[in-house]
Amino acid sequence: MDAPQSKRTVRVGELGRSPMMWLAFGFGTGLSPKAPGTVGTLPGVLLGWLLTTSLVPWLGQGATIALLLGLTAVLFVAGVAICEGASRRLGVHDHGGIVFDEIVGVLLVFVLLPSQWWELLIVFAWFRFFDVLKPWPIGWLDRHVGGGLGIMLDDLLAGIYALLATWLTLGALSALA
Repeated sequence: MDAPQSKRTVRVGELGRSPMMWLAFGFGTGLSPKAPGTVGTLPGVLLGWLLTTSLVPWLGQGATIALLLGLTAVLFVAGVAICEGASRRLGVHDHGGIVFDEIVGVLLVFVLLPSQWWELLIVFAWFRFFDVLKPWPIGWLDRHVGGGLGIMLDDLLAGIYALLATWLTLGALSALA
């Protein structure tokens, strides 16, 4: 929220001593000096792609979608605690390097079961678009809901917007083919 506060430097050693910080910083991706939210989204895209490509042949589409929704819900609840703990430890609300919320938010879009590389790019682009732009009510939530819930909630909503935009984009591309 407060740009000067989010400049607090976090070092790799801080993450290594705390599993909570390691998760909050997206396995270290949140330490990126440039665009940590963008870099921190990549583990979510990788996880979503691995889950959809490995589970659909085994479980089928319906069960994979149910599993993705359940996993997203569990990770969201865990993320509230993880992001709250990391924020308290850093003394900064929503430090730019806390990217667990991006990982969970983008994972939601994978209920569309994208598997082609260009579909993954669409998922990634729409999620980052809504996460950065923060259209209503995402921006309002980002400014008015505090703690771990606030950190997680705006990215979950960005994921919902990205899901709808990706669905429309893939539908339009399919209609053109």
